[in-house]
Amino acid sequence: MQIARRTLLGAGLALPFSRAAFAQGARPVLRIGVAEVPPTLEPARELSNVGTRVTYSIFDTLIRRDFLGSPDGGGSGLKPHLATSWRREGPQALVLELRQGVRFHNGDLLTPEDVVYTFTSNRMFGEKPLMPEARSYFATLAGVEAVGPQTVRFTTKVPDVLLEQRLASWCAWIVNKRAYEERGYDGFSLDPVGTGPYRLKALSRDQRITLEAFDEHWMGRPTAQAIEFRAMPELASRVAGLQAGDLDLITNVPPDQVQPLARTSGIDIRSVVLANSHVLTFDARGPQMGDKRLRQALGLSINRKLLVDTLWDGKAVVPAGHNYPEYGPIYLEGRSLRFDPAEARRLLKEAGYAGQEITYRTMPNYYTNALKAAQVLVEMWREVGVKARLQVVENFTQMRAEGQQIGNNSNSTRLPDPLGALWISWGPGSAFQKSGAFKSTEAFNAAGKALEAEVDPAKRKALFKAMLDAWEDEAPGTVLYQPAEFYAVRSNVKWRPYTFYFMDLRPDNLSFA
Repeated sequence: MQIARRTLLGAGLALPFSRAAFAQGARPVLRIGVAEVPPTLEPARELSNVGTRVTYSIFDTLIRRDFLGSPDGGGSGLKPHLATSWRREGPQALVLELRQGVRFHNGDLLTPEDVVYTFTSNRMFGEKPLMPEARSYFATLAGVEAVGPQTVRFTTKVPDVLLEQRLASWCAWIVNKRAYEERGYDGFSLDPVGTGPYRLKALSRDQRITLEAFDEHWMGRPTAQAIEFRAMPELASRVAGLQAGDLDLITNVPPDQVQPLARTSGIDIRSVVLANSHVLTFDARGPQMGDKRLRQALGLSINRKLLVDTLWDGKAVVPAGHNYPEYGPIYLEGRSLRFDPAEARRLLKEAGYAGQEITYRTMPNYYTNALKAAQVLVEMWREVGVKARLQVVENFTQMRAEGQQIGNNSNSTRLPDPLGALWISWGPGSAFQKSGAFKSTEAFNAAGKALEAEVDPAKRKALFKAMLDAWEDEAPGTVLYQPAEFYAVRSNVKWRPYTFYFMDLRPDNLSFA
């Protein structure tokens, strides 16, 4: 499918940017080779690494995570963005002052009505929301209202210590009310209107997305004339395109390709450990998978350090489960992911496992090293007596089809809190609970719901421990590691990766030498 609202700039879009043109003040086209491009561009619809990588340039949030102000790119601090300031009015209300003069890509000025529509329309709320998963990111929200010509008030059902963080994170990108109502959900998804530094020029489904500079952006004139995201599933194609000068930046570089690329003149390697964990999913509905002792045994059989050392050259990180230092005062010290083959064998015997075949489904290219990790995991399970078979599939629909036993996924730490990772990924609004893949959720859900409303750090820590204990006991999945993301970039491109898949191409993070 080809969607285009404006005429492409011609063959020059695909050509390397000339030094002569740069000297004359023209802007380059940034050409990015990615493993996959999202099929649509509704920001609350494409909640994935491939989706947010693109939509981050089309839309803005009210509050911005300060990745540039963080030495490790972690972005735990917050700073003004579409809102110039905000203040608390009691424990359940937050008032924000909107930036004046901000324009959407269609020329409309940003108003409180656009903000209200973004959060209270049937996009995410109502009896039949268009995107029910998106609603889970604002589960505490009671309402949003305009209280002045440039002022909005958010109210929550319970005291929510994370509301500011929510407004800087996923599903908080502001959409244009008029365009959304005119185009509808599907039309807007293919022809979006935001306030970001780049606007859609053309979308060729599964092939390419081209964005063009929105020179009226409130942060100033974007530094690139256009951005091309080219879908190139095969790593060899991305590498060849970069080396030939047809690309400026490529993503999803596996560790074993880092050194060869680093030795190439004019190419830099830039990397960051992601605020994201690769996880395995254990579907309790699948054959043999209903006994939690089998699921626990699968997790105990994994030598994660060996995976990190052999597949990631030691650059990935094994966290303490779904428990990360950025949680601050509620981080749970002293926990770890156990590797205990003897205990795994004991649990398998206790569960009555008799060697029945268990299938692990994975896509080959969506996650870096996913296929290699799967091949090693199958062998680790065989070491403890699990007869595992690897099945390579093309997409998540095939992975989650009837009979699923083991699959893979990734869980991002969208907020520096368990409610921004474990709860969103596995809570009542998640696909795992709604499908029935994660059963026996009573203890987990009780602790999570209480955590949403708690403000005392000590009580929040205790509730988090109860929630994590329940998740690890039921074992609907297990954490493997936090991957390192490697980008190969032409040396003249001045750009810094973040711990998220957000690809920040705003003027303060993208320039050209």
